[in-house]
Amino acid sequence: MPELCDIGLIGLAVMGENLALNIESRGFRIAVFNRTTSVVDQLLAVRAKGKQFVGCHSLQELVAALAKPRKVMLMIKAGPAVDAIIEQLLPLLSPGDVIIDGGNTHYADTERRTQYVESKGLLFVGTGVSGGEEGALRGPSLMPGGSQAAWPLVKPIFQAIAAKVGPNADIPCCEWVGPRGAGHYVKMVHNGIEYGDMQLICEAYFLLRQVLGLSNDELYDVFAEWNRGELDSYLIEITRDVLSVKDPETGNDLVDMILDKAGAKGTGKWMSQLALDLGVPSTLVTEAVYARSLSALKDARERASKVLQGPGGKYQGDKQRFVEQVRQALYASKISSYAQGFVQLQAAAAEHQWPLDYGSVALLWRGGCIIRARFLERIKEAFDADRKLENLLLAPYFTQAVHQAQDAWRHVVMTSFALGIPAPAFSTALTYYDGYRTARLPANLLQAQRDYFGAHTYERVDRPGTFHTDWLALRKPPAQ
Repeated sequence: MPELCDIGLIGLAVMGENLALNIESRGFRIAVFNRTTSVVDQLLAVRAKGKQFVGCHSLQELVAALAKPRKVMLMIKAGPAVDAIIEQLLPLLSPGDVIIDGGNTHYADTERRTQYVESKGLLFVGTGVSGGEEGALRGPSLMPGGSQAAWPLVKPIFQAIAAKVGPNADIPCCEWVGPRGAGHYVKMVHNGIEYGDMQLICEAYFLLRQVLGLSNDELYDVFAEWNRGELDSYLIEITRDVLSVKDPETGNDLVDMILDKAGAKGTGKWMSQLALDLGVPSTLVTEAVYARSLSALKDARERASKVLQGPGGKYQGDKQRFVEQVRQALYASKISSYAQGFVQLQAAAAEHQWPLDYGSVALLWRGGCIIRARFLERIKEAFDADRKLENLLLAPYFTQAVHQAQDAWRHVVMTSFALGIPAPAFSTALTYYDGYRTARLPANLLQAQRDYFGAHTYERVDRPGTFHTDWLALRKPPAQ
């Protein structure tokens, strides 16, 4: 009788195939299935040849190949297809078996599926998987949530395949996040922060190019230098690399041959929508989503560029100093962005009663994922020092960092306005900082307006309670 497998995986697109190879490379035996069965045969004939793989042409074969308690991981497109596969698996599995969804699933679907699968006597895990195809193969960041009882069953495999960090590269970027949809919510916030990081880097690139006229070779040197300091991160690193690549067809810099029209897969939008539902100001990811939306209006922008005028003039300041000011503005804006992301996580945890460990979340993102950066160690230290930290901006390290960068940050934003160069993420990050540090905002006038036209009531600064005023009766008559 053939040896049974440790885990089964359904869905052999790029991410699924690479994750399967990663799992097998860590000493686990794996059964695989794909709806198009020729894909299974191709994998076993080439990349998985001679390895501990069992190819299956049906779900029944896959389940029969697994040791109990069975663990089946879905790496398929998020949405109705996941529900369909779950329905097909349920009659084939036994109580205590685990279904794992590794797709980019909306957390609310994972909340629902966890409860549904548990009602059938099985366990469910919804896990974020970040790192792209390279991460899936060599070590992703994994953010599992769902049925608590499933964690001991999947932990050995998940922590074996995850990216490793720490002085001895032995700390896995994988830890249990929380119940039901917590894992997929954390992955969504990761992706939203990723939107913000990418937009901030693009604005830094654009400012240096438009304000100073730096060439791509000069920009390569700038980003290479930045990656040796506190901005050390995967996204800064790949930005440096992108700037060095020539187009094989034209010989031009490839980045200049790419149409300035960006796409989005939806997770950034989800984070913005849910921030509005929670009433938390995740303004930077929202601005990053809108920046992509504006970029998509390429034809309209081309037409508008022939009609609408902006300011003239050139930057008169010191070139090297401005490069350093942009670096500081980028770092301060990044702090503002992550502060917003963790505030949203805190609000969601309170709303859904998820016992999130925010220092642990920062560590999950330290390796393997797209936003991996040295900076995340500082976030973990901040939450380790104060588990009830209200906002990252209030942690001493980050308070000092934004204070030191503040003059440069303001100069960069003012320069972008003065020269008519769009920098929406830089400016919204600074606006959030200024709003958060302001004890009294003009919302008192807003509440008066709302009470005037809609009797929405207001609170007072001098005593508790809710109040309404007949503004029309008390107003000063307009001059005749």
